[in-house]
Amino acid sequence: MDIVYIRDLKVDTVIGIFDWERRIRQTVSLDLEMGADIRRAAATDSIEDTLDYKAVGKRLISFIQTSEFQLVETLAEKAAAIVLDEFDVPWVRLRLSKPGALRGSHDVGVIIERGERS
Repeated sequence: MDIVYIRDLKVDTVIGIFDWERRIRQTVSLDLEMGADIRRAAATDSIEDTLDYKAVGKRLISFIQTSEFQLVETLAEKAAAIVLDEFDVPWVRLRLSKPGALRGSHDVGVIIERGERS
């Protein structure tokens, strides 16, 4: 299995459990690794034959900007489901971080893997 990836996709959203967090937008960052077979795309040199990372990024940006989850876990789960269901990806590893959420750390977050890696 090959991997198509997106690193450090930053999106502003409403995320958090505290009242003050529900009134502001915060930046989250996503790293995605998506299982794909790129051989056909490499042979044809055609965007139609590959996993279009721009389309994935635009879809996730649109979803995350309009979401209002309390937990990064929920946002990560929903974002992974979009990638698996809408882009015919068999496996995804998603890292979702929330910079500045814990004093003294650069960021906090979750890393999840969903689907079947072949």
